[in-house]
Amino acid sequence: MPGIDIMTDKDSILVTGAAGFIGFHLSSRLLAEGYSVSGVDSINDYYDVGLKEDRLSLLQKHAKFEFTQLNLAHDVPIKDLFANNRFKYVIHLAAQAGVRYSLTHPQAYVESNLTAFVNILEACRHQGVEHLVFASSSSVYGANGVMPFSVKHNVDHPISLYAATKKSNELMAHTYAANFSLPVTGLRFFTVYGPWGRPDMALFLFTKAILNGDPIDVYNNGEMRRDFTYVDDIVEGIQRVMNNPAVPDSSWNAASPDPSASFAPFKVYNIGNSAPVELMHFIKVIEKEVGKKATINYMPIQTGDVPETYADVSSLVRDLDYQPAVSVEYGVSQFIKWYREYYRI
Repeated sequence: MPGIDIMTDKDSILVTGAAGFIGFHLSSRLLAEGYSVSGVDSINDYYDVGLKEDRLSLLQKHAKFEFTQLNLAHDVPIKDLFANNRFKYVIHLAAQAGVRYSLTHPQAYVESNLTAFVNILEACRHQGVEHLVFASSSSVYGANGVMPFSVKHNVDHPISLYAATKKSNELMAHTYAANFSLPVTGLRFFTVYGPWGRPDMALFLFTKAILNGDPIDVYNNGEMRRDFTYVDDIVEGIQRVMNNPAVPDSSWNAASPDPSASFAPFKVYNIGNSAPVELMHFIKVIEKEVGKKATINYMPIQTGDVPETYADVSSLVRDLDYQPAVSVEYGVSQFIKWYREYYRI
């Protein structure tokens, strides 16, 4: 691909979705620690392109950061990218996000979450990448009502197309691990928030509306609980996983299969705060930080939503000593501080 230099750094890492919320924070962390990072992103208009470009401009100040704008659903540019680079690890975060958007734009999820992932799997397989880490989602738990959500639970009842594509990613990844010995780890993220967050997420929407004096829509009449996870805790988990490639589990039993492990080099982890917060408490924390009360429109639960999420992170604690550390109170304060600075409010 024109304009892409061959990278031979043994610690070269590809981050897809680098201009996105989590991709930006992960890339920043890796660059600060001396890694060479190659970022790719389509810079689509699902939300404010300017926000993505501003994240990207900060990353491009680093000498060890290279950026390529491309659509991962197109296989030829990906083949060129991998042919001209030598990636030790690939962190695949690019995806079409959003549960509600999947109700009206299903094809976007097929292209960005299924076709693009096949292309990434193929590229990693042929280049001999040492570890592919990819973003799954707590949404895969779907209609499961057993709390906390465990990676050992069945996830055969998704209630949104977004969730179905994320479960499909896990199945596709396992196939490549089994057939081609590609080490792959899937990470089920739980409601990530923090500075530079997505404008379609609750914290961003609520903060903007309250500051503007506009009402906020609160679904399921406020009877929601979410395992809100600060982005720094997510990044910490990703990096720990990245440096510990999945290996076959010698204790895996085909007669009583553990969904989170495998005879192949495949693993699935939850990454969450493991401390669900009532939505109304979350709103009160925002109100306190903003210094204004919210006007609330109580609404019924939306199609595709679940009333509660709660991450069992015991396997990540056991395997990698992962310990989420950021409280909602601190995390919300950091987001609102960033929001006021960024939008000069």
